[in-house]
Amino acid sequence: MIVRLVKLVVLLITVHLQLSAQLRPSHPAHDAVRRVNGGIGGPYIGLLMAFPTEEMALVASGLFVPDGDIPWIELAGRRFNVGKIKGVDVIYVMSGELTLNAGMTVQILVDTFDIRGVVHYGIAGSSNSSLNIGDVSIMKYVAFTGSWKWKEYESEASGKVTELKFGDYDLPTKGENLLAKIKFTPQQLYTNGKPMQEVFWLAIELKWYEMAASLKDLELIQCLNETYCLPQKPKVVAGLRGATADIFVDNAAFRDFLFKKLYVSTVDEESSAVVLTCLSNGVPSVVFRGVSDTAGGGGGESRGLTGLSFYSLAAVNAFIVAVEFIALVGSVSDQNTASNI
Repeated sequence: MIVRLVKLVVLLITVHLQLSAQLRPSHPAHDAVRRVNGGIGGPYIGLLMAFPTEEMALVASGLFVPDGDIPWIELAGRRFNVGKIKGVDVIYVMSGELTLNAGMTVQILVDTFDIRGVVHYGIAGSSNSSLNIGDVSIMKYVAFTGSWKWKEYESEASGKVTELKFGDYDLPTKGENLLAKIKFTPQQLYTNGKPMQEVFWLAIELKWYEMAASLKDLELIQCLNETYCLPQKPKVVAGLRGATADIFVDNAAFRDFLFKKLYVSTVDEESSAVVLTCLSNGVPSVVFRGVSDTAGGGGGESRGLTGLSFYSLAAVNAFIVAVEFIALVGSVSDQNTASNI
């Protein structure tokens, strides 16, 4: 009895702290946010996407059921949609493209709402020849590869962090290049209760990664319809590395460099910002990326599919995995709740 009473007190204190950290009283959305956090539902899984095709996959599925009382709240020009997916409380939002938009949106999400974790899905370019159009990568690590230190011409390599020497890619043979080389630099990770760390690889929270990896046998879509099909059956692959930069990679040489030197399998423009922001806030996150292009190489043969079709199919497959993960988190939470009663 005493243990249950202590748990109840801790729960009430936690709820009070969450509610007190919401929007300022004068904010026009203050009351709506208080109601969303205090009675409608929650805690919520934050679901984030960046590209319109990715939101279209969610809307077309019909799986998201908006809340009948407060279906959405607008903050910083973004619509935070409140509802359920497969019975699990979810708030989904379009961040917009690139790292600044993604990081800012995640911070608003975790600061404003009662969020248990963030699921990020979207499309990506493949830098790994074993990943085909339509495949979905479940990342284990992601790095921000858009932060460089430009080295002086013919300067010595430090040997600590991978460097890209432009002369190695001169044609027809390797040579000297006045662009010299660039050194990839780590990110500064700030977390509560710890000193700032400089990190290059950001790790996905282990428990969420392991749950996500259990979906590796999930059935994905091979055809958009009877006319438009991929030549091979798409697959889910877990344990890969992703790279993020404010750069749309459409260059085979750079793509090959990322794979050979950094073992990167997918490239995108938001994932590391999502993961970094979640790590700073102590919130678990997971990333699912559907392959929509080969980042500078040929896309392979397909029956009737165009570039836009690739994007649509890749977004749908990434969404399929995200939905099943959300349902899995919901079922695990229900089991934990039942065991504590």
